Amino acid sequence: MWIDTHAHLNDDRLFPDVEMLLQRAKEQNVGLIINAAYDLASSQRGVALAEKFSPVYTAIGLHPHDAHDYSEAFKEEMLRLARHPKVVAYGEIGLDYHYDLSPRAKQQEVFIDQIQLANELKLPVLIHNRESHGDMLQILKDYPIEQGAVMHCFSGSVEFMRECINLGLYISFAGPITFKNASKLCRVVEATPLDRLLIETDCPYLSPEPYRGKLNEPSQVVWVAKRVADIKDIPLDELEMKLEANSKSFFHLL
Repeated sequence: MWIDTHAHLNDDRLFPDVEMLLQRAKEQNVGLIINAAYDLASSQRGVALAEKFSPVYTAIGLHPHDAHDYSEAFKEEMLRLARHPKVVAYGEIGLDYHYDLSPRAKQQEVFIDQIQLANELKLPVLIHNRESHGDMLQILKDYPIEQGAVMHCFSGSVEFMRECINLGLYISFAGPITFKNASKLCRVVEATPLDRLLIETDCPYLSPEPYRGKLNEPSQVVWVAKRVADIKDIPLDELEMKLEANSKSFFHLL
């Protein structure tokens, strides 16, 4: 089966239709979906979704956009939510220097603290990185993530990918690899070791071709898979088995 390793079913645009979206995913042989959180409410909603729907697992955590909202009370709630057996990751957390919705120093402070919290909880980490490669690598070197991490929706260079691989990270690709102007990103896919590769939708964002510009959903992860298979010149069924194994290993779902 296919596994969408990063979806936002907790988003207001998808949440009302989750049952229908899961049915459409099932029809495309998307058997598991990892829901990613970005703040307190989405973390709580993610746990509720995972509890209600068997194909859904979830992550908890605070996106760098909202680093200014981080508090001891938030940490306490994450510790409580993490007790749920279907919480399988911490994230998405990291740095975002494109929008700078929280001060960069605050983003770094909160990222480090959440890495340490994830280590305490023995959870792998979903990393958000946008235009922050240098600081990101330095933090990952100074504060190792003990249970593994994935650079979600990868958008960097081959060189940055190799730096991440050297630190033990997985690399996840989404809809942008299907875009017509994605030649640089496709070279990264080609160079990424297959045993360190994951796929995702990041829905409701980044719909792949031929749905670009429309609302994304978990069923569309198969278009990302088809593009990976094409770039790496391997049979789709072989890729399916490998990515399932990678995903289950990373999220400890074996």
